[in-house]
Formats: sequence, structure tokens, C-alpha cells
Amino acid sequence: MTDPREAAARYRAAQQQGATGDDDEGIAPGAGAAVDRAAFVEAAIQIAIRRGDFDDLPGAGKPLEGLGTHNDPDWWIRRKIESENLTGLGPPAILLRNEDRELDDQLDLLGRESDVREVLEDFNRRVIEARRQLQGGPPVVTAPRDIDATVAAWRERRAARPTASAPEQPRRRRRWGLRKAE
Repeated sequence: MTDPREAAARYRAAQQQGATGDDDEGIAPGAGAAVDRAAFVEAAIQIAIRRGDFDDLPGAGKPLEGLGTHNDPDWWIRRKIESENLTGLGPPAILLRNEDRELDDQLDLLGRESDVREVLEDFNRRVIEARRQLQGGPPVVTAPRDIDATVAAWRERRAARPTASAPEQPRRRRRWGLRKAE
């Protein structure tokens, strides 16, 4: 590689002499600007290294976080989803796995058995549909839920829940028409 300062000096000399650049006729338009831009960036980096701007940076000498032996082309989107705590994004296999993990808690919020069955039927339909699609990504390992067994478990959890009915306070009687004299 040539010294960037020398290349810059040649460029300035060519500009001052009024060079028209006729020797670059075989290069596509804009390619010269890209080469110049790359050379400028490389020169700026080399100058910063010589000045010591990159010395003592935080994390210097430490391995980069998240690099391992596996090759995951979607590592950046996974990290973004985790760092931003985004929901509803990602491949169906991961979304269904997370939903399956939280499904019992969601079912406990429902009050009627028909609603529980409806949610379970929708979940099973989406699991089967995700298994049929061949879009790539991780395989769908989430199994459809047994509706009757899950409803029975929901009933047991519901019956085991303590009845948290607050004791009724005696009602105060309102007296209409009576005001304090001022």
C-alpha cells in the first residue's frame, strides 16, 4: 500500500496542473469517487492510529461480545430484539415457543371455559400452520396443546385459587336534605 500522504500530494499536484482525467475513460462514472472516498477513509484511520486515538479504548484487548463458534446470520436482529425487549417479532418457531411458555398464565386470566377453549384452538391452529410452512428459520418444536387436558388443568388452578372476596363494609346511610349550619 502506498503512503496516503503521498497519494494525496499526487492528487493535489494533478489538480493544480489542470489534469482532466482522460486516462480514466475505462472507469465507470462514480467509481473514481468511491475509490477516492475509500482512500480518504483509510488515510484518516491510519493518521488516527499514528496519533494514538485508538489506544486505551474501553474493551481494548477483550474479545467481542456474542462471538462464538456458531455462525448465525441473524445474530444482529436477535440481539436487537433482546436489548429492546420487543415482542411479536421473530420467526414463528420462537414466537410460538414463547407463547407456549406463557399460555397457562394467560389462560388463568380468562373467566369462562369457552374462552379458554377458543384461545387453545387458535394456538393449536397456528402451531399446525407454522409446521406446514417451509420458510426456513428454526424448526417448530412446539407441540399443539391437548385442549381437554389443558382445560382440566385450568379448572384445577381456578378451584385452588383462594376466594379473595373482601368482607363487605357496612353501608353508610345518606341523609338527604340535612346540612350543617354555617
